[in-house]
Amino acid sequence: MLQPGREKCGRKNTGKGTEEMTKKGDRRYDVAVFDLDGTLLDTTEGVLSAVEYAIEKMGYHKLSRERLMEFLGPPIQDSFAAAYGISGPILQDIATIFRDRYKGEDLLKARPYEGIYELCGGLLARGIVPAVATYKREDYALTILEHFGFGQYMKSMHGSDHENRLKKQDIIRMCVAEAGVSDLSRAVMIGDTLHDAAGAEKLGVDFIAVTYGFGFHKPADLDGVPNVGIAEEPLDILKMV
Repeated sequence: MLQPGREKCGRKNTGKGTEEMTKKGDRRYDVAVFDLDGTLLDTTEGVLSAVEYAIEKMGYHKLSRERLMEFLGPPIQDSFAAAYGISGPILQDIATIFRDRYKGEDLLKARPYEGIYELCGGLLARGIVPAVATYKREDYALTILEHFGFGQYMKSMHGSDHENRLKKQDIIRMCVAEAGVSDLSRAVMIGDTLHDAAGAEKLGVDFIAVTYGFGFHKPADLDGVPNVGIAEEPLDILKMV
């Protein structure tokens, strides 16, 4: 089931057929940019396995399951910095340990969310270009997306660089540009975390939140977060675009 957006960014989600929404048929958007972890795929098993490996290799104290879940979504350097109060070059060393383990052992330990392929097909049928903008390193993102069959749907797929220089809005921008969309009001970001929402807001595109992933779990979690809709399951998104 879908929930109305608590705050709106861009066009108002009134449910009425405005001229802007209908001038290109029945669709509001020309490109829909998805986050990966917690939006397309449940990557919990693989990510946490690699996180625990990095923690052990660094000799750090173990974290609770609840604390480990906070590693799902943000850049790995940010998560370790927050969990252990560390900064500087060591974060890049930890990221390398994590990524070597993740790529070699844990990358494909994931599962698609129910209804996600039907959603991607439905977007294409409406003439909406699906794309992926993720904080997962780009080479890893491409591998896992192709493995799970998303390559047949996605026009553009981009991830982070190894040094974590690219921000979410930069990655979203690349996807929108590759989709051939110049009017940002015709683009929407779809994701499960504040990182996704912030990236969309900084770029100036609409945001649809999902509550079936890692970050947002209920509509109240979106209080104060600009959005045009809240999806409790993937197929709800078709009703918002």
